Amino acid sequence: MKSELYEVPENFLLRQRLRRLRNRESLRLLFSETRLSSSDLMYPIFVDQRLSEVEEISSMPGIFRHPLSRLKDEIGEVVDLKIPAVLLFGLPKRKDPLGSEAYATDGVVQEAVREVKKIAPHLTVATDVCLCQYTDHGHCGVIRGGKVENDETVGLLSRIAVSHAEAGADMVGPSAMMDGQVGAIRRALDERGLDETLIMSYSAKFASGFYGPFREAAESAPQWGDRRSYQMDPSNRREAMREIEMDVGEGADVVMVKPALSYLDLIREARARVSLPLAAYNVSGEYSMIKAAVQRGWLEEKRIVLEVLIAIKRAGANIIITYFAKDTAEWLREDN
Repeated sequence: MKSELYEVPENFLLRQRLRRLRNRESLRLLFSETRLSSSDLMYPIFVDQRLSEVEEISSMPGIFRHPLSRLKDEIGEVVDLKIPAVLLFGLPKRKDPLGSEAYATDGVVQEAVREVKKIAPHLTVATDVCLCQYTDHGHCGVIRGGKVENDETVGLLSRIAVSHAEAGADMVGPSAMMDGQVGAIRRALDERGLDETLIMSYSAKFASGFYGPFREAAESAPQWGDRRSYQMDPSNRREAMREIEMDVGEGADVVMVKPALSYLDLIREARARVSLPLAAYNVSGEYSMIKAAVQRGWLEEKRIVLEVLIAIKRAGANIIITYFAKDTAEWLREDN
């Protein structure tokens, strides 16, 4: 029908009308290009060796620190929701300059891995391999002369990764952003007959302001300075691709971009460059921003969370590490 105000081109009715593809829910489902599933998700869990009861993290509503003795309920929920993997972070009973609890046989993550595998043997268990939660200075490596010593730190990261794998971890995640960490860990694992253990490298991990709530959750804030000498400058795209390509060359099985929302362009570029599985970490600050807006009635939680996670998947991520994993899996189950 022609407008009284404007002339409609003669051949307009012969052209495609894209609205035909989305004018009913059944059609929108049929033509959806990106589908989110619980199988895309990995759920981070904080395990605290000092606790006897679960403790909510004030800056991350709905997320808790768990004592080893109370993991059963949490893991049971994860399994019931068909989330295929968890990522374990540990808070130790004590800290020291070298983070020795990180690679102790009876360390918090090592014990948590054993416990999770006892509860759910077929659940994929990934572990964070770093020192910041375990050092009294809060940095991700060994301090010499006021600086983080790269190669000495790499040696300790290898010890941590081996101890996690020996405890039963399926996947280790070096997150310290030390040069050569992936290659050293791969050699250490292989030399000890742990060649089936996957390495999910935090390849492009940026020095981001979005980590604040995590640092409260893990008690991992640096006691002085910051981490800009080892985590990446948020302005650097090409360097991020070099980091990813180096980790691929060193033997990573999975590479990661962290954070996710402000770095969707890098997730897309990484997907175009490498064929390895790609993880993206929907980090604590991204979680807490949404939670805060929801609590104030400014956003509809389910709608905004699903939109965010679909955007991360659409950008190219195979694995989405998110604190929204349980809620998302529940929503997806209700919708099916």
